[in-house]
Amino acid sequence: MMTEQTRQTDVLIVGAGPTGLALGIDLARRGVDALVVEKAEALFPGSRGKGIQPRTMEVFDDLGVIDAILAKGGRYPVGAVWQDGRKVGEHQMFEPSDKEPDTPYGEPWMVPQWRTQEILFARLTELGGKVAFGREVTGFTQDADGVTVGFASGAPVRARYVVAADGGRSAVRRTVGIAMTGGGGAPARANSRVGEVDPSPMLVADVRITGLDRDSVHVFPPRGDGGFLAIFPLAGTEDFQISAQFPEGTDIDLSLDGIRKTVAQRTHLAAEDVTELRWASNFQPRAALAERFRTGRVFLAGDAAHVHSPAGGQGLNTSVQDAYNLGWKLGAVLRDGAPESLLDTYEEERLPNAADMLGLSTRVHRGEIQRGKATQQLGLGYRDRSLSVETRTNLPEDALQAGDRAPDRMVNGVRLFDTFRGPHWTLLALGTEAPARVGEQVHVVAGPAVETYGTGVFLIRPDGYVGWAGESAEGLAEYMTRLGLV
Repeated sequence: MMTEQTRQTDVLIVGAGPTGLALGIDLARRGVDALVVEKAEALFPGSRGKGIQPRTMEVFDDLGVIDAILAKGGRYPVGAVWQDGRKVGEHQMFEPSDKEPDTPYGEPWMVPQWRTQEILFARLTELGGKVAFGREVTGFTQDADGVTVGFASGAPVRARYVVAADGGRSAVRRTVGIAMTGGGGAPARANSRVGEVDPSPMLVADVRITGLDRDSVHVFPPRGDGGFLAIFPLAGTEDFQISAQFPEGTDIDLSLDGIRKTVAQRTHLAAEDVTELRWASNFQPRAALAERFRTGRVFLAGDAAHVHSPAGGQGLNTSVQDAYNLGWKLGAVLRDGAPESLLDTYEEERLPNAADMLGLSTRVHRGEIQRGKATQQLGLGYRDRSLSVETRTNLPEDALQAGDRAPDRMVNGVRLFDTFRGPHWTLLALGTEAPARVGEQVHVVAGPAVETYGTGVFLIRPDGYVGWAGESAEGLAEYMTRLGLV
């Protein structure tokens, strides 16, 4: 029911995790009135999603938080394998990749999830955005004009759109009745419709430990009836993250004494070497994908739409990129005169990508492939989607095409990523003439042909993907009119 106390907003974002905060930032910088609500009384306290992939670092660059991410995190150290109290081998946590001119961030960056959220929260606050803590959604109704959301305490909120970023057990998703199915090659279980990646439950905990160096990820292979255990030094902190596997059916003890016992049983460390427990959780590795990412004026993003095994660091990264895709589209519809049908392309683009990443994380978890280029998410794109219009013909498969991530390069002494940064579109005219007329939402960069791009006209979307490409600007006006750019 509408009351005098009902707050009005353009977008209500349910959940103040990385997805919700990133979306809040993107909308705030576009001048969209958005409110983030969070059931908990504070930000998430744990390290769970600690790996920031190169493509997500590019997103964070655009959102204005990359300097803080770089300052507060660090590279993944080498993995050191222990046996009987001795280091018996080393291995790279990720396949090495060369830093290319079109890729400013060439490797994953370790930042504990709690710190990533602190950085995003600070940026959102800087832009004037708000997070309302202690606001648990209890239900909502939607009609042709908006959604009215009720809470366990406090006044309702009336929003033109609602985005569920409230995690794998999303209350919003359950309310709208969108089912989750097994994804990523995992079999669906009839009772839950969630794909089981591994029957062995997992422990993850943030602790303080003495007796281990911070130059390695310490890996302890299984012995006896126990599973593996790995201890990660969390970059930028004094903490370590423990990740441990247990036999199927184990009731994992999350207390300090329970974690001390696990460490003492599986490593050369003594129980008292674990001096402090800061956070702990257990989970079942699974893969799940929502059947739809939208119902009416309600969208699903992040873990509310897809749940990953943590292997390969795809969950948080895929989630942030959901927000990055949806943010500019909501802004275009709410502020820039784009047709409402633009919002249909969110599910069209993000659901297949999420399905691909679920498959990838499942294969990494099972040891079928190694963490490497595929997990960096730089090769993901939207070819053959309705917003990707390629007018050139006979292109080789590896040529840059509409739908691909727009790479970084120097044009007339200007770095393209510096030009792309911000909520606008960018028109590149390389080795050919730029069109005489573009809308005020489009920045124009003209220059000679450059490697990777070659010669042509490229319209770069606000999220850094090529929307339209041609040898000249012929036909571009129709595309721009369709999106309300002219």
